[in-house]
Amino acid sequence: MGKKVKVIGVNMIPFTKPGAHEPYEVMAAKAVKGALEDAGIDYSEIQQAYASYVYGDSTCGQRALYQVGMTGIPIFNINNNCSSGSNALFLARQAVESGAVECALAVGFEEMKPGALKSHWDDRTPATGWLQDRLKELWPEVPQAPNAIRLFGSAGKEYLEKYGANPDIFAKVSVKTRNHAVQNPYSLFTQTLTVEEVMSAPELMPKLTRLMACPPTCGAAAAIVCSEEFAKKHGISNAVEIVAQALTTDMNISHDNILNLVGADMTRRAAKQVYEEAGIGPDEVDVLELHDCFTPNEVITYESLGICEEGGAEKLINDGDNTYGGKVVVNPSGGLMSKGHPIGATGLAQCTELVWQLRGQAQKRQVENARVALHHNLGLGGACVVTMYRVG
Repeated sequence: MGKKVKVIGVNMIPFTKPGAHEPYEVMAAKAVKGALEDAGIDYSEIQQAYASYVYGDSTCGQRALYQVGMTGIPIFNINNNCSSGSNALFLARQAVESGAVECALAVGFEEMKPGALKSHWDDRTPATGWLQDRLKELWPEVPQAPNAIRLFGSAGKEYLEKYGANPDIFAKVSVKTRNHAVQNPYSLFTQTLTVEEVMSAPELMPKLTRLMACPPTCGAAAAIVCSEEFAKKHGISNAVEIVAQALTTDMNISHDNILNLVGADMTRRAAKQVYEEAGIGPDEVDVLELHDCFTPNEVITYESLGICEEGGAEKLINDGDNTYGGKVVVNPSGGLMSKGHPIGATGLAQCTELVWQLRGQAQKRQVENARVALHHNLGLGGACVVTMYRVG
């Protein structure tokens, strides 16, 4: 067993629509400075840093962190699609747990453009092209749409057909999530929705409307992790422990159905590793931030994380067991759907929310007596990170 790892400082800046944001290095520096202030330490205490982003040139991490300080430490630049922020956290945690360093920083940031995600590299083999090719084999009549919409919309359709669920479950998740976002000053969207509004919004794919999709946004978030000894030395009393963490990628089974194409199998395997390592099961989780880039993915992920049985998401949703007063509060922040999804920052913003929840600092959206938190962050192409935290 390695060293226990504590999260001692977190911060995020409010996400904004493309065009309303500051330069990435400014956003990132603000996030890092806030995390340092939260931890009560100086940047000189950081021994390694991991910077996550997708849309940017090489060494954007250095450009951003040099705004905070130039201390000569190793700085690693990370791109693992939408899970990049949690990949940065994974590596920072691993560095501390192994004993290589006592204190490490993970920072994520993104400047995005309006509209659906797309590659900026059209002169070489597309990294996620195999997913689209396999989707076409599994559903030859799949409608044309931007890649992410096409994949998650197709997965939603497959889920409904497999379990005979009512399509309104995707809308109910949108409504639940927006109700949570109303209480979050960091959320981009804070206007409540009705099921009827979500269902009647413009359709992106069959059974998938615009109000079931997250918006492209810009922003930054950061987390500082350290050893238990470092936290004690600095008199830090509000640390949150990373109990277990797993990062998975695709296996051959990922080719056999559309649900697995969008990460259901990666999620299932990562969650299994985390529960086994932690000795804590899904029934003991109080609060969960999961990767709801589209509401069908939230529904699929309930089952992959073991929050409900296979095919049981409809009952979970209809019983209100995914919100306050239910079995587990899912995305109290408002999730990607309402808070926004600046790709490189998303995983660390999720971490920030859960640390606030476990410290009792989440204000009006506080989950009562939250002791155990679960964090799910997914990137197609692919990578999935599942992290468990508890009051440390």
